[in-house]
Amino acid sequence: MEKYVLITGASSGLGEQTAVRLAQKGIKVFAGVRKEKDKDKLNSLHKNITAVFLDVTDSSSIDQAYKEILEKTKVLSALINNAGIALAGPVEFLPVDMLKKQFDVNVFGAIAVTQKFLPLMDKNNAKIINLSSMASYGIFPFVSPYCASKRALDMFFNSLLLETKNKNLKIVSIKPGVVSTPIWNKSVDTAEKIFENVTQDCKDKYEKELLFLADNARKNTNRGLQPEKIANLIAKILDAKNPKLSYNIGKDSFFAKYMSMLPLNVSNFLVKTGIKLRIK
Repeated sequence: MEKYVLITGASSGLGEQTAVRLAQKGIKVFAGVRKEKDKDKLNSLHKNITAVFLDVTDSSSIDQAYKEILEKTKVLSALINNAGIALAGPVEFLPVDMLKKQFDVNVFGAIAVTQKFLPLMDKNNAKIINLSSMASYGIFPFVSPYCASKRALDMFFNSLLLETKNKNLKIVSIKPGVVSTPIWNKSVDTAEKIFENVTQDCKDKYEKELLFLADNARKNTNRGLQPEKIANLIAKILDAKNPKLSYNIGKDSFFAKYMSMLPLNVSNFLVKTGIKLRIK
């Protein structure tokens, strides 16, 4: 029997690599994209990939993607919630609209897509795989919107796992460390635009920290985990009959996990001290 999988945010990076990896395994992949050029590119990568327009923040786009997928299959073996953005800045000056955008994509978008496609989820051994992050441990300053959204994503879907009447449904959270993807450059570009328009008081308070973090984020684009490693993990999870509920991948992810187990005052002291030393 052919397996069908839907991946959101598949236009580049991890989503694209996962689509290709699963297609190579013989899985029929619906790859969610938002631009025509990305749709053409994904369709050309492998015969088992079908790109569909899917903006997770737009209910009409989700409905249309559902109709297109329903024409090809009545059963989904897996939904991979990968679409996401990373927004950053000091809490003291974060625009509330920016916070809403962060949650619209990373949290509410994933919930909306899941609610729509759950009726198609295979009752035998269907899986929902969420691309969370080590940021969900909440120990990183200046990226609180991203951290909070990933923590909320994990909380909502753990509740779904507790509530669902489909006893065979598996829900998995993958918490990678830094991944080499375009998300970091996009995050810095957005933060820099915001920083250009803040008050001088904000610049005086946080300029050194934000310049350091921006430089570090741009370096992450090239030095993080290769997306192929996470794509391979996703492929293994899809094959597993009883996967774990949560996977850490990358040394920095395990470090964040263990740091979060320390008393909060201790972890806060270590993080603040570490940033001060690196800025110097």
